[in-house]
Formats: sequence, C-alpha cells, structure tokens
Amino acid sequence: MGTTASALKLRASLLVLPAALAAAGWLWLNFAFPDFAPAGIPNTVTLILTFNGIILIGLWRGLLRTDFTATARVAVWLGIAVPYILWTAVIWGLAVHGAFRPIRGPIRAVPALPAAILLPVVVGLVLLTNSRRIGSLLDATPPSWLIGVQVYRVLGGIFLVNWVRGAMPGAFALPAGIGDIVVGLLALPAALWVSWGLPGGTKVGSGWNLLGLADFAVAIATGMMTSPGRFQVLALDHPNAQIGTFPIVMIPAFAVPSSILQHALSLRQLRRVERRAADVGIVEHAGRRAPDPEPV
Repeated sequence: MGTTASALKLRASLLVLPAALAAAGWLWLNFAFPDFAPAGIPNTVTLILTFNGIILIGLWRGLLRTDFTATARVAVWLGIAVPYILWTAVIWGLAVHGAFRPIRGPIRAVPALPAAILLPVVVGLVLLTNSRRIGSLLDATPPSWLIGVQVYRVLGGIFLVNWVRGAMPGAFALPAGIGDIVVGLLALPAALWVSWGLPGGTKVGSGWNLLGLADFAVAIATGMMTSPGRFQVLALDHPNAQIGTFPIVMIPAFAVPSSILQHALSLRQLRRVERRAADVGIVEHAGRRAPDPEPV
C-alpha cells in the first residue's frame, strides 16, 4: 500500500510539468503577440468565458449525480447559472466603459475595483455556504472538481508579461503573477491527491485552498497599495493604472471573486467529506462489540 501510494503521489506531482509547459506557452503567446485576438475578444476575456462555460457544465454534471428531481435540478442550475452569467455581463460592461479605472483626482467614496471584488464574495458566501441544496450538491460531486478547475489560475501570469513590458509595477506583478502561477500549477496534483484518496488527501486539498486564498489576499493588498487612490503607498513613481483597464481588469473584478467563492465551496466540501469519514469510523468502532465472556 505504501509503495502504491508513493507511486500515485509521484504521478500526481509530475502533472506540474505539462501544466507548466502549457502556461509558459500561453505567456509566450501573449508576450510575442500582445494584440492577437482571433475572435475580436482579448485572449484574457476569451479564456475567462471558456472556463465559465466549463464551470456551468460541471455544475450540471454535478446536479445529475444528485437525487434531486429533474425540476429541482433545472431550478438549481438556473438559480446559479443566470446570476453568474449576469454577473459576468455586468462586470464586462462596466470594465469596457472604464468604471474601474483608478482616479487620480477626487477620490471615490467607495473604490470601484475593491467593491467589485468584496461585494460578490460577501453575498456569495452567505448564499452558497448556508444552502442545504448546495450542501447536497457538494456531497454528490467529486471534491477534486472544484480544485482541478482552478488550473486556470496560471492566467494570472499575464501580470508578469505586463511587468516585463513595463506596464505594471513589480511590487504588484511579481507577487500576484508568481502566486497565481504556483496555485494554478498545484491545482491538478492537489485534485488527484483528493480524487485518489491518498493519505492526507483532504488535508492537501484544504492546504491548497488556503494557499489560493493567501495568494488573493496578497494580490488584492498589493493591488490597492500600488494603484492611484487613497491606499497607494507603493510604486509611487510607476502607479498600477493598468489593473483597472479592460481587459486586464476582468481578472481582479470577476475572476478573483469567482475563484474565492470556489475556494470557499471547496473547503466546505472537504470539511463535509472529513465529517462523513469520521461518522463512518465512529459507527464501525461502535459496531465492534467485545466478545462474549467464556462461561464459568
């Protein structure tokens, strides 16, 4: 068993290599051809929309694994998909019209970009982490899904491309870009640890989620401290103005809060997995009664 577990751990870890090659290829493409957009939509936005589709398809596949009625499945899917699509459309529209651009003059009472990040997270946490139906959906869905899908975090490497071009300050681009790439590269190995039931798999999954949340905390903090506004204390000679412009702003304004909610759901799911395993262990232990004493 130990040898098998070690071999599986090695196989999971080796997935970092193809993921790293794919990420490097995508970053090179963006660096070499910054204006390349075959469909007329910037590459960053195209990939975000692609992964949105994957998430919504995965949601439906998860619902098919539940014991919900057909009507309930459709209702739950629409109840999540419609707000999700509208959220994407609203952020896109605001971004195109420059609603998130940093203001150098009079400062907004509420900074637009931090509000776009925090408000959906607060509302989403209240709705998604307390819903019984979402809990049942998480129980029916493999916990590896919510982890593995976040391989898209390597897209944050675009910050490094912009730093190399001189469009972003290193005080933001380096921690945010490197952190996103690391979290994205570790997503598939962590998902396999959980999926294959390797020893400590749920702890690995939880640790990966916490790493992802820590990466966002650093990126949000450095983003605010390097952008023009009341919180700027870094990069005073090279303000992080591009972070609020389309299409890059779609990453912090939409992809970041969406990913934070996925982390929260994944942690809830892993906690439910551990609780069920503990309950099974208690039942099995209780079922092992002591042998009857020998008659005297």
